[in-house]
Amino acid sequence: MSTSKNGGSPVTATASTNGKARYQADKVRVAVIGVGNCASAFVQGVHYYADADPSHRVPGLMHVDLGGYHVRDIEFTAAFDIDRAKVGKDLGQAIWAGQNNTIKFATGARAVPKKLGVPVHRGMTHDGLGKYLKEKIVKAPGETADIVKILRETHTDVVVSYLPVGSEQATKWYVEQVLEAGCAFVNCIPVFIAREDYWDRRFHQAGLPIVGDDIKSQVGATIVHRALARLFGERGVRVVHTSQLNVGGNMDFYNMLERERLESKKISKTNAVTSIMEDALPAHDVHVGPSDYVPWLTDRKWAHIRLEGQAFGDVPLTAELKLEVWDSPNSAGIVIDAVRCCKLALNHGVAGQLDGPSSYLMKSPHRQRPDDQARAETERFIARYSRGAGAPAQGRKAARAAKTARASK
Repeated sequence: MSTSKNGGSPVTATASTNGKARYQADKVRVAVIGVGNCASAFVQGVHYYADADPSHRVPGLMHVDLGGYHVRDIEFTAAFDIDRAKVGKDLGQAIWAGQNNTIKFATGARAVPKKLGVPVHRGMTHDGLGKYLKEKIVKAPGETADIVKILRETHTDVVVSYLPVGSEQATKWYVEQVLEAGCAFVNCIPVFIAREDYWDRRFHQAGLPIVGDDIKSQVGATIVHRALARLFGERGVRVVHTSQLNVGGNMDFYNMLERERLESKKISKTNAVTSIMEDALPAHDVHVGPSDYVPWLTDRKWAHIRLEGQAFGDVPLTAELKLEVWDSPNSAGIVIDAVRCCKLALNHGVAGQLDGPSSYLMKSPHRQRPDDQARAETERFIARYSRGAGAPAQGRKAARAAKTARASK
């Protein structure tokens, strides 16, 4: 594996990649693939927290300042979608277009301007448009935009993928564009990239960082379920059955009515829970995954979690709860941290899967660990690579090599 316990591996001087601050160090320049509810919450959040005070604990944020980057240091550079209702619009308008139905929390002085100066380009479809989404979304006409050219011309640092669940081929196609363009990557969906040795090597060879796979929401069903399962084990209770049923009313849940697209999602969510249990459970004693689409819930999600266990004297012990969240804002705070971790890695020439941040922020990292350990590893990563900590010699050499490689193109 190419990553180290500190979160990644410094690239060698021969890597033709970003290295230290691909174009500049002051901002985190981000492109998004898929302008749905999650992108809307992400864009809203950058404006909502623009004036957050780093010296105070701010509700909703894990880090106001992360390694020297404030939330307001995130800038959007490009966006890609295939929906006719969004392609060609400015990102500030597209986040409210089509089937998007998340809550509008950035209002008044914090509202997202209608004109951000970021056009939504025609993206690649591949398998991104499933059987059910075709009933709601009309593909935009025209050819796929030149993704690599746009990412390079906009000096994008980090690309965030919000493709629909089940977009296996589309994800891999976009990853190739990201690697060629020389950008970091945050994979928010359960198509396994960061956790796989092959792709980890590809990012390491390119000298680029990746955080993935499948976003673990701030306080979502997965992390709550993990915490309860861990609690049972640490207190000597053996889990014998557990389930997690999720319903929601956004396009993510509508897309997942197509059960063929759910294989990787179920693997990701199930493994995220069972990987930290004290005892292995037979497959038939675990059910974790999306359950149904309820239109009037809009972007709200209801998660019903149940654990049945054997306590002292083999006496039954059961825990059951219902968690209700706005699905997309619940993920946005995670992505705000993920892109800034990627920027720190770019600044220091750290490549491959970022081990600590991936394990803390994602459901399916390369290496699972309890969340308290993942958080500690992430904080160590941030402290080591924060601005002012100084770029390692290898990172500086890689930056010079990258600059030379770009100049020769």
